[in-house]
Amino acid sequence: MPLVETDLHGGVMTVTLADEERRNVLSRQLTSELVTALDLADNDPEVRVVVLTNRGTVFCAGADLAGRSASDSTATPVGNIDPRALFGRFRHSPKPYVGRIAGHCVAGGMGLAAALDISVAVDHARFGFTEVRVGVAPAMISVVCLPKMRMADAQAAFLRGHRFPAAEAVRMGLINSAVPADRLDEEVGAVVRDLLAGGPHAIAAAKQLTAVVPTLSEDEAFDWTAELSARLFSGDEAREGMTAYLEKRPAPWAL
Repeated sequence: MPLVETDLHGGVMTVTLADEERRNVLSRQLTSELVTALDLADNDPEVRVVVLTNRGTVFCAGADLAGRSASDSTATPVGNIDPRALFGRFRHSPKPYVGRIAGHCVAGGMGLAAALDISVAVDHARFGFTEVRVGVAPAMISVVCLPKMRMADAQAAFLRGHRFPAAEAVRMGLINSAVPADRLDEEVGAVVRDLLAGGPHAIAAAKQLTAVVPTLSEDEAFDWTAELSARLFSGDEAREGMTAYLEKRPAPWAL
């Protein structure tokens, strides 16, 4: 049985972690299927937005501890998948990824939630970097989590290994919002509608800004953004969008 399900409707691909029985752990099968689904989404021109969600009460419980061999020193917590193909991919994809976190999220699941562009969780979900409780550390996911967190919050959460409410994950900057379960689809739907209203090339450029500008000096950033801005303003998408705005009609890409 597949552990990851996909559905494409109206430019939105929904990718569902469906190993409910095993709390959507990052097993070899699930991570392999997930990477395949994300590759499909990135390469399909019909896909404008990707929503990652889950079945069951747990979004993702992290590494597959039961299926891991203690003697295998080469295995990673993500089922022998290169972590850049999973956690690292979202930042570099031109498409926006939205988390619909409909359950608890711990350990490696925290890496997924934080790596997505925008994440919305149910307010009863519990979060936590629980790795130290089983004798390891949140090593690989720190790459995507630390840039979103205050160092004081990261030190406390990484060292204590405790679980905390969704509202605390919002305060830490790991996710964007937490809402009651009966409002989850409404909140995610509002995010998706906003993303579909933006030009695809403009969305990709906006993602580049958040990935590239923090790595540059001020002079380098102004040079790079000036070039990017000029390229965008001279493009067909900008001409179409500005014409639609002046004519008070929807842009041609708006769904």
